[in-house]
Amino acid sequence: MHGLPDRTYAVYLGLDVGKENHHATALAPDGKRLHDKPLPQDEDKLRALYEHLATHGPVLVVVDQPASIGALPVAVARAAGVAIAYLPGLAMRRIADLHPGNAKTDARDAYVIAEAARTMPHTLRRVDMNDDALADLEVIVGFDDDLAGEVTRVTNRLHGLLTQIHPALERALGPRLHHKAVLELLTRFGGPSGLRAAGRRRLTTIAKPRAPRSYERIIDAIMTALDAQTVTVPGTKAAEVVIPKLAAQLANLLEQRAAVAEQVEEILDAHPLAPVLTSMPGVGVRTAARILLEVGDGSAFPTAGHLAAYSGLAPVTRRSGSSIRGEHPSRSGNKNLKRAFFLSAFASLSDPTSRAYYDRKRAQGKKHNAALICLARRRCDVLFAMLRDGTTYQARAATAA
Repeated sequence: MHGLPDRTYAVYLGLDVGKENHHATALAPDGKRLHDKPLPQDEDKLRALYEHLATHGPVLVVVDQPASIGALPVAVARAAGVAIAYLPGLAMRRIADLHPGNAKTDARDAYVIAEAARTMPHTLRRVDMNDDALADLEVIVGFDDDLAGEVTRVTNRLHGLLTQIHPALERALGPRLHHKAVLELLTRFGGPSGLRAAGRRRLTTIAKPRAPRSYERIIDAIMTALDAQTVTVPGTKAAEVVIPKLAAQLANLLEQRAAVAEQVEEILDAHPLAPVLTSMPGVGVRTAARILLEVGDGSAFPTAGHLAAYSGLAPVTRRSGSSIRGEHPSRSGNKNLKRAFFLSAFASLSDPTSRAYYDRKRAQGKKHNAALICLARRRCDVLFAMLRDGTTYQARAATAA
């Protein structure tokens, strides 16, 4: 069983967790139902059920969500000395298809979880939230993900408004939209009309303290863009009101993300695996935190291939007679982990070894994204070995394409 001690359990308790009530189904090793009832989200009720089932022998509690609404059952199980595991959602859906009927009920889901624990223990994953630091990291990284989504939304809205009323200004400011100087200018003066009315001298006064090395390029780009369009597009007046608010909102979100990154780094630095993860080129604080939360110490995966499959990086072979042949990117796996590996692969292109491997794949005819997926898969193997051996990244001599 992935990361769980090899032992025989007398009771397999499946919990389909919910906000106010869970559904609990307990099975004996022979499949006999020992319990099948709703269970309130209450510590005393959870503890009483665990203690009652323990009279039959060792109990294994399996949840479908180890965090969020499933955190209390996990915490109570640990406090009671009961083994705990979880069944990933993708595996649960596939196993559910093997059972008759297509009803979607809490009772059926709880039974599927318990039956999977009883008959297919290899599908279970260890719950790595036994560490307060990891629990804190889960909350903060989740909040950072929410902030990142808001940053993307507001940024796209700003791009859209600037493109609508003044395309030349958007081309000038678009690549610099997250720069403090640019956001301050947009917050104070709004769109093209406000920037033009402010004039070069005033714009320079505002931008110089926030971009001492690049303020001249920023101001030159703004003035050139303003001169490129003399007509006023309908909707400009309203956009001039909205743009400062969006710019201020974006600046605030970026400040929050910076503060959250410091908290993530502080928690991560205290973890023994932090030096191992961050030693790899392209793995920063946020990526290391995501990998740590999704993979743990890597002991849940017997081989690098298992980790790659879980990450959605292992190619899927499709064959049907003589007409359909080949390997295709997987569309399954852990989406958060796959994204982390992909982004870290992109960030590692400045590393000679990673760049040489990427260039070799491009020379073989692969497009950019496909070559990055190959690089992410290769890095997944390296990361697995690093976690397995507890060693930091060792660069090899780059081989040119």
